[in-house]
Amino acid sequence: MLELLLTTYVFCYHFQLDDPLIQLVEDYKWINFFDFDWRLGIDGLSIGPILLTGFITTLATLAAWPVTRDSRLFHFLMLAMYSGQIGSFSSQDLLLFFHHKRLYSATKFILYTAGGSVFLLLGVLGIGLYGSNEPIFNFETSANQSYPVALEIIFYIGFFVAFAVKSPIIPLHTWLPDTHGEAHYSTCMLLAGILLKMGAYGLVRINMELLPHAHSIFSPWLVIVGTMQIIYAASTSSGQRIGTSYDRIRLVYLDEMGGIAIPMPKIFTMFSIFSMASLALPGMSGFVSELIVFFGIITSQKYLLMPKILITFVMAIGMILTPIYSLSMSRQMFYGYKLFNAPNSYFFDSGPRELFVLISIFLPVIGIGIYPDFVLSLSVDKVEAILSNFFYR
Repeated sequence: MLELLLTTYVFCYHFQLDDPLIQLVEDYKWINFFDFDWRLGIDGLSIGPILLTGFITTLATLAAWPVTRDSRLFHFLMLAMYSGQIGSFSSQDLLLFFHHKRLYSATKFILYTAGGSVFLLLGVLGIGLYGSNEPIFNFETSANQSYPVALEIIFYIGFFVAFAVKSPIIPLHTWLPDTHGEAHYSTCMLLAGILLKMGAYGLVRINMELLPHAHSIFSPWLVIVGTMQIIYAASTSSGQRIGTSYDRIRLVYLDEMGGIAIPMPKIFTMFSIFSMASLALPGMSGFVSELIVFFGIITSQKYLLMPKILITFVMAIGMILTPIYSLSMSRQMFYGYKLFNAPNSYFFDSGPRELFVLISIFLPVIGIGIYPDFVLSLSVDKVEAILSNFFYR
């Protein structure tokens, strides 16, 4: 909680929204023998993820309470992960960006992440050593560096594979269901709320900002891959059986549930609200994000009219499949009478702590949906700077 308050204070009183340059810079010598620097800073692209990290980590820690086993170790690891996440988003050195990759624990997650980190490390070393006898990992220096197109494409592919694991992008996504299925729900909050965002952040921060020529070549293919991923995720979601609320009903399969809305009306209400947000209901944050994506594709000057129509049509199919899954899941979990008459001492509704966590998430969902400029204004100047570099470099 203290870290979140300090982060919010620094953002409110020491961060200039209209300045696209790096602010609050820390630059120290780290390893003199290799001439490595400890270089941190914040700009419009990183301030949003940093605030989100503090917000989600605080709520995840509160949601996990009480920790009955190794509580000191749990909170130490939460703070260690929090520090690593902040370090990744504020890093202005390619070597520091790579260093965070070693913090995760699940076996399959480690194998996938380690494999992606090999590509990331090779890309970092390639950029750092290009055209110089000594490694240079400064983001600002690398952003002004020009590379042969063939070499830039190689760098781009290496970074893309690394961040595709983190996003994740099919077919490098198979670690995600296992990790979500085995992890504690507080860990799932961190995974879904923060860690999965690092892949997209890395694609913008490194692939798009440092390698604009290669990105202009690959960007149409990224749109196609993203569209395929929407359809794949939406079509396979309807076949998933894993459910939630295990702490209360001791069941994990949707087809074993039913009637939970009667003993748990508060959970049912909040679940329904967040389901509507995921369906991009107007007035909620999901609607704003999907509107920006559609508007960006339609107004883009890089694509012809027919590809725009085709991509928009396929994405619209994904929007149709999503409510089918969400509403079906809600029906299986909350409606009917399957569990209503079953004797179970774990049937209890949300308490004050859980309601506080849920309402804390609910308020930004509504706030962003009603007034999205509050969030968009954080990064608009930096995004415009990146786009100008992307289109005119």
